[in-house]
Amino acid sequence: MKVTEHINKAKGETQFTLEILPPLKGQSIHDLYAVLDELSEFNPPFVDVTYHREEFEYKPVGNGLLQQRTIRKRPGTVGICAAIQNKYKIDAIPHILCGGFSKEDTENLLIDLDFLEIDNVVALRGDAVKNETYFTPHQYGHSYASELVAQIAAMNRGEYLDKELQQPHATNFCIGVSGYPEKHMEAPSLESDFHFLKEKIKSGAEYVVTQMFFDNKKYFEFVRKLRNAGIKVPVIPGLKPLSTLKQLNTIPHRFHVDLPEELIKAVIKCKNNTEVKLVGIEWCIQQSKELKAAGVPFLHYYSMSKSDNIKAVASQVF
Repeated sequence: MKVTEHINKAKGETQFTLEILPPLKGQSIHDLYAVLDELSEFNPPFVDVTYHREEFEYKPVGNGLLQQRTIRKRPGTVGICAAIQNKYKIDAIPHILCGGFSKEDTENLLIDLDFLEIDNVVALRGDAVKNETYFTPHQYGHSYASELVAQIAAMNRGEYLDKELQQPHATNFCIGVSGYPEKHMEAPSLESDFHFLKEKIKSGAEYVVTQMFFDNKKYFEFVRKLRNAGIKVPVIPGLKPLSTLKQLNTIPHRFHVDLPEELIKAVIKCKNNTEVKLVGIEWCIQQSKELKAAGVPFLHYYSMSKSDNIKAVASQVF
């Protein structure tokens, strides 16, 4: 079922959803099952599964030479989505990236997802890999998420890269994209970021999932500006409970997110990460309750494939 159909079916009731990471290469899917088993009592209508692009490492081969080796540390997104839909009978939503993919790669991935009867995708540009200062697109791929959205929307109309196909099958994906209440870290301004989000919507995106935020005012202002710009698609808030003292620095640096002063002071008072986790859970509970009272369609939790703090929040909200 499409995300937009889940919203209509809920008739205004806020629903619980989450995002998970594929396990590291060589690890079992059963750890993910344990997370989903713990959180299935909250009846998520769908689960997002992240996609992780290739990374490069350089191995010495003698004589002072290095050999570039391509690795993908968290493979398995498509297989995980198929497994979740088969085991839990809920929709699994794969993330699709521009980075590391040619247009042909993307088309073949979408064909596989269509064969698996996966109804939703989230289209993302993706981040730069470790050896890049800035994001570098695939030579034959997309530079922007709006271009990726346009390719998916074209396949929904039965338009493939090979224009000579006879009576090609039209896919039927519901396309989600990311939104940044405090702007993308590479955007020169919030207004320019809004421009690119509007381009993604014009290209065919049907809903927005936000980057994490810790101040609900930022979300409400973001939605207000979208509505004033004539953008009516659902905007799903993304939430993450703080769990370590280190995140006071890493989250603002990595995600261009401001932490409220009240939250910062509460975390600084903590003696260890156990206390930080309790502060983070309580803050996220209050965020969730306020957003739910405002009638958001979903509360979407970034779980990092761990269930304990997400369950603590959800048990007080749903």
